Amino acid sequence: MSSVRGPGLPGVNAMMPIVLVVAGRVTPGDVSRLCDELDDLLRVPGATEVICDVTALAGPDLTAVDALARLRLTARRAGCRLLLRGPRQDLLALLRLTGLGDVVQAGPAGP
Repeated sequence: MSSVRGPGLPGVNAMMPIVLVVAGRVTPGDVSRLCDELDDLLRVPGATEVICDVTALAGPDLTAVDALARLRLTARRAGCRLLLRGPRQDLLALLRLTGLGDVVQAGPAGP
């Protein structure tokens, strides 16, 4: 996992989003750690959006869905929205099947 935050373009009052990369297989023990990491990243003033890059997420399952739902709640508590970058169709299908299709929105595929 890694995160990136940049200053934006000079003269433009827009901040780059926080990027949290979730790669590999998510285990139950990872869920609270991911939320803690995001909570730390969200301490930066002015954050309004979190991009959760799930391009390298291996074998999406209900644990991954739980992690994404909790990450979304963590972001929402900080006044931010959570967008997914690079979700596979099987992950999106799981989100829809669990009634969470509208909880985490699919975001742009690029940086």
